[in-house]
Amino acid sequence: MTSPAPTRRRDAARTRRLLLEAARQRFADDGYAATTVRDIADDAGVNVALISRYFQSKEGLFEACLNSAVDDMRRAAGSATLAEVPARIAEQAAGIDSDGVPRQLILLLRSSGDARADEIRVGILHSYAQNLAALAGWTEGDDELLLRAQITIAASLGIAMLRSRTRLEPLASATEEQLIGPISDLVEAVLGRHA
Repeated sequence: MTSPAPTRRRDAARTRRLLLEAARQRFADDGYAATTVRDIADDAGVNVALISRYFQSKEGLFEACLNSAVDDMRRAAGSATLAEVPARIAEQAAGIDSDGVPRQLILLLRSSGDARADEIRVGILHSYAQNLAALAGWTEGDDELLLRAQITIAASLGIAMLRSRTRLEPLASATEEQLIGPISDLVEAVLGRHA
C-alpha cells in the first residue's frame, strides 16, 4: 500500500512576498507596459493565477509594489521628526544597491506608459509629500508648504539618481555622514523655517 503524497501547505504571506519581489524587479527593469503577469509569476516560481488571487490584476500588483516601496521608505524614516529627515534622506541616498539605484526610487520615478499606473505613481508621491509636509506643520490647503515638501522629495530623488547614474564626484562617493550636512542645509532652507 502506498501512502498518499504529502499535501503542500500554502504559505500565502510567502507567496505574496515572492510576487511583490519579482514584480518590483520586473517593473523596475522592464517598465510597467513591457512586464507581463506571466513573467512575474515565472520569476516568483508560482502559478500566474495567484496574482489575481492576491492582487486582483497587474495594476493591483503595480500599486502594491509602489505602496511597498513607500512603506520601505517610511520604515527607513521610522517616526522621524523634521530634524531627523536629513539623516533619513542621506541613509536612503547612500543605500544604493548593486544596480546603482534603490529599486523603490526607480518604481517611483519611471514612467510606466500606462495612464492608470502613472496616476497611481503620482498619487503615491503626493501622499509621501503630504506626510513630509506634515512634519513641517502642513495642514490641508497649505499649497506653499506642500510645494516645499515636493521640492525636498525631488531634490532627494535627484541626489540618489546623480550618485548612481552619473558618477558625479564627489557626490557619487560621498558617505552617508558626508551627505547629512548638505542635506540638512537643504531641508532647513526649504522646510525648516516653516515648522
